[in-house]
Amino acid sequence: MCGIIGYVGGRQAPPILLEGLKKLEYRGYDSSGIGIISRRDGKIVLQKTKGKIQDLQDLIRSHPLPESTIGISHTRWATHGVPNKVNAHPHADCTGKILLVHNGIIENFEELKRELRRKGHTFSSGTDTEVIVHLIEEYYRKDLLAAVRKAIARLKGAFAFGVISSDYPETLIAARVGSPLIIGLGKGENFIASDVPAILEYTKRIIYLKDEQIALVQKDKVQVLTFAGRLVQPKIDKVTFKVDAVRKQGYAHFMLKEIHEQPQVLREMLHKRLRGNAAYLEGLGLNDNRLRAVRHVVIVACGTAYHAGMVGKYVIESLSSVPVSVDVSSEFRYRNPIVDRNTLVMAISQSGETADTLAAVREAKAKGARVVSICNVLGSSLARESDGVLYTYAGPEIGVASTKAYTAQLCMLYLLAMKLAAVHKGLPRQKFLALRHHLGEIPLLYEGILKNKNTIVAVAKANSHFGCFLFLGRNINYPSALEGALKLKEISYIPAEGYAAGEMKHGPIALIDEYRAVVCVAPQSPTYEKMISNMQEIRARKGKIIAIATEGDKTIVRHAHQTIYVPATHELLTPLVVALPLQLLAYYIAVRLGCDVDQPRNLAKSVTVE
Repeated sequence: MCGIIGYVGGRQAPPILLEGLKKLEYRGYDSSGIGIISRRDGKIVLQKTKGKIQDLQDLIRSHPLPESTIGISHTRWATHGVPNKVNAHPHADCTGKILLVHNGIIENFEELKRELRRKGHTFSSGTDTEVIVHLIEEYYRKDLLAAVRKAIARLKGAFAFGVISSDYPETLIAARVGSPLIIGLGKGENFIASDVPAILEYTKRIIYLKDEQIALVQKDKVQVLTFAGRLVQPKIDKVTFKVDAVRKQGYAHFMLKEIHEQPQVLREMLHKRLRGNAAYLEGLGLNDNRLRAVRHVVIVACGTAYHAGMVGKYVIESLSSVPVSVDVSSEFRYRNPIVDRNTLVMAISQSGETADTLAAVREAKAKGARVVSICNVLGSSLARESDGVLYTYAGPEIGVASTKAYTAQLCMLYLLAMKLAAVHKGLPRQKFLALRHHLGEIPLLYEGILKNKNTIVAVAKANSHFGCFLFLGRNINYPSALEGALKLKEISYIPAEGYAAGEMKHGPIALIDEYRAVVCVAPQSPTYEKMISNMQEIRARKGKIIAIATEGDKTIVRHAHQTIYVPATHELLTPLVVALPLQLLAYYIAVRLGCDVDQPRNLAKSVTVE
């Protein structure tokens, strides 16, 4: 949620801040703003607007900012207060000398706001953020760092923020609890940002600020302190991915680019993780004896990652016979979960900053469970709080609707299932080798699907007029139906529901008529005949059927109006191969409808608030 970038150095700050915001727009895009300290007179200058970064660029073009070498900027995903210019960040104190940008939620802001109003402070916005800058003003006695520390002590909730003051024209202060914030180290210049893409063009040397840390950032120096004021020596990481990873490289959208990156992502993962006749899970943090002691696996995740976790349940139970439960992270800690030292909790999050998943992990650890995360972002909060972390190394995912992160998570869950099966002796060697062989073929199968995507383009064109979609799947492809429906509703805004096909007669069949398209995920499997029966019931009610079926299946065309074929593979791996056509179908329908595919309304990439 929300994107922050700050700069202090020798170059002009406004162009750097604007370009950084563009690369963070996936985090929120309902309003934006820039605040700088003018080199001409040392005063704060602020520009804000409702809308996307382009609107801010247009505003600055018509009302140019003065020269400045320090500033902070923000792109917003609204929580408190409607999206408008007044609620956009940065926010200023009463004197107009202090500016602040913020990501997160301040839970006690109303109490603090009442207190500050009694003391004479005037508020102009409906945000919780404005409370922080006025609190800093209240404690300010010509020592900005001391004021920030005192303000932080009063805050409850999650936050990452950046502060500048015209009294300190060469200093930027940043702090975090629960929301991500990084420091970028350059030569004669330094940065703060919500995520690496914002500053990758300028530096690859990164400090991942930890919870309850403050950074004092100047052009030639960065100091990191705890909230208690103790100086710490931060670890400096080097980012390995290239600038091209956060550019479209000729694709119409980041989502389409990331769909096309999936063969290479999985090829690299399998090359690193499948060695000989074993799954190599570097970072797992659990030896074979500890894995052997696992009696129960609990998977916690949100959204697309939750669907990956549901597939993981089928695969782990099938291969290792270890029972698995899957929880939506936001529900896990509110139901008094039964976990103990023999429970393995798998937390799945693309960003590693998902607030609900982090809360679930803390609950699990408090009850004695071991936690292993599947994550794409090095140094994330989730990685730091887990006993082990399995990085997917999928590279930056800019499109809000997850594609390559999802299939990378799936692939990692297959590898984990194979590892658990090996230590629990649940998988005969020949079956392991067969599964390993088929898993190794997936990148090549992906390339074939992408090469022949014109069929999917045609299906999307023929069905984009439908106002509602139903997605059906059985057994291991029930989660695929949920994921297909989620992708479509996220980027096209078409109401879409995913169901286990066996549940169709228990309610959803009432929705089926000639105005609804039904996507049936029906690759060859032991439940194939059941899916055919479902399709016959849909046809009898005039529903328009799009089937996703295995190549060579001639029977399916008698029951479907249109068919998208996927290559044959091991039954357990079918969620991997059907993922691509479901992503492409959603993408091309959304494009056909003229939707903003990369930045769908009301959504943000990383959900860092509960």
